[in-house]
This record gives sequence, structure tokens and C-alpha cells, in this order.
Amino acid sequence: MNNSSLLTVSLAQIAPVWLNKEKTIEKIKDAISEASNQKSDLVVFGEAVLPGYPFWLALTKGTEWNSSIQKEIHAHYIRNAIMVEKGELNDICELAKQKKIAIYLGFIERAGNRGGHSLYCSLAYINKDGEIKSVHRKLQPTFDERLTWSPGDGNGLQVHTMNNFTVGGLNCWENWMPLPRTALYGMGEDLHIAVWPGSKHNTEDISRFMAKEGRSFVISVSGLMTKEDFPSDTPHYDLIIKDSPKILANGGSCLVGPDGNFIIEPIMNKEGIFTKTIDHNRVLEERQNFDPVGHYSRPDVTKLIVNRERQSTVEYRNEKFNN
Repeated sequence: MNNSSLLTVSLAQIAPVWLNKEKTIEKIKDAISEASNQKSDLVVFGEAVLPGYPFWLALTKGTEWNSSIQKEIHAHYIRNAIMVEKGELNDICELAKQKKIAIYLGFIERAGNRGGHSLYCSLAYINKDGEIKSVHRKLQPTFDERLTWSPGDGNGLQVHTMNNFTVGGLNCWENWMPLPRTALYGMGEDLHIAVWPGSKHNTEDISRFMAKEGRSFVISVSGLMTKEDFPSDTPHYDLIIKDSPKILANGGSCLVGPDGNFIIEPIMNKEGIFTKTIDHNRVLEERQNFDPVGHYSRPDVTKLIVNRERQSTVEYRNEKFNN
């Protein structure tokens, strides 16, 4: 077997140190090191794991207009979000380079090109040289997420080469959107990364469906969150935990082969690094009878147009400024 056909992948199912970016980065670094110890080529983390998913919205009347409570928690969230331009992922990138491991990382981004005060649910791909090669901002936040996250753009609809594999990724319910999936298929994706805040009900059906549709491997990685994971120094902590269920995110991370069968079945309520080696030849076998953008497509009848321009409110045409 050609070694370039093989890829060792790790699913990092962890809980963040909720809304604490410094401590969560340290936990992420520990998980990267553990995946490296398991000889992994790629480690994947869940949606918004850095610094955490906005669980407070459903627990504190998140839709209440002009609420001082919502403003104070949101400001805390902004302070703990990540500005890539300021090098806040540099430690993770340096560790990726040191360990020679690639990373897909779900994080909350303060987007510098949008003024730096609005938040995006983003997914970064960091290669084995420690370089950030793409940052995908979630196209459409789901339901109450829209109260704290902004809608993204198509710039991050990118794929990356790892051995014989072509890897791409989407955030949570974006994976239900057929056109973004098609955009990745059209670039040759055959290893799909799907990241989630957590819960088996999100991952168990769509992961198998995407694998069958794309005739691709699918890695779904979720986070974990319990009532005990809310730090006591969180603004309005007592209100957040008052009606919180014991378990807010139960995991459900899994790995599916291109025939739609589980290689790693959904993992429940358990932190850890879960590692398997996959073989690209399985993709080639399953493409024999179906290829959604190849021999089983009709571009003369239906065709997708993708805008991958990074959106910004302001375009500066003269870069000369007075200090």
C-alpha cells in the first residue's frame, strides 16, 4: 500500500474552559500534543470550542431587547474571542509546526476587516508547517446564534491537500446546506470535516448522509458541556445556571467511511483524542458508481456559482494615512 494513500486522523472531543480563551488555548495545546503522540497527521476540534459556544442565550432570555444582562455577557464573549491578525493563534500554529500535525479548529473570531467588534463562528485550517491556510466564517448562524454571531462569506470555502486526500470543512448546520457542500465537492473534497458544538442528534444522521452523498470520508467532531463547566466568574453566572440542564452538549463525535458506515461510532459524554488511520483508496472504490460533481452530474443543466470574495464594509483605495 502506498503510504500517501493513508492518513491518520484524530477527533479531539473536549470541553472548553468556557469563555476563557487563555485557558482554553492551553487545553487545546494539550490535545494537539496527545494527538501527535498518537502519530496523527490531522487533529480536529469542535465548533466554537475556542472559547466556547453561546449557551447562555437559551438560558437568559437572549432575545430581550436592550438588556444590560445580554450586553454584559456579550462583551465578555467579545473579550475572549480571537483576533487572528493580532497573532492570538500563534501558539497553536507554532505547536502544529513543532509537532508536524495539521489542525482544524473551531473558534470565535473578532474579524479585523469588519472593525473588530462583531463575532464570527469560524473554522481555521492550520497546516503541518504551522501556517493558517484558510479561515471559514460560518455562512448562516443558526436560530439564537444570530443574536451573537454575524453571517460570514464564501472566502473560506477552500480545500487543502493532505497526502492523497483533499480536505474541506463546514460549521454545524452549514453541513445541511447542499450548495456549500457542492462547492467543496467541486474542488475535489474527499475528506469532509464537520464541526459541531455537541450532541449525537446533530451528528449521527448527517455524517452518514454526507459520506454517502460525497462518497467521501466524514469526520464529525463535537464539543462537550455540562452545567459544572460554567466558570463561577462568568458575568451573571447565577442566572445562567439557574435553569441550565445538567448536560448541554453530550459529544457525538464520529468518523464515517465513504460507504456511509461508521468507522468510529458517535462517542458520548467522554473527553478524549480518538484516532484512526483511513485509506484514500476507499474513496476511489466508492466513486465507481457515484460522483456528485463528476460522472453523476449534469453541469449543462444545473451549475453552482460561488463568490469567494472576503466581504468587508469598507474598501480603502489609498493606503496612505496621516498619523
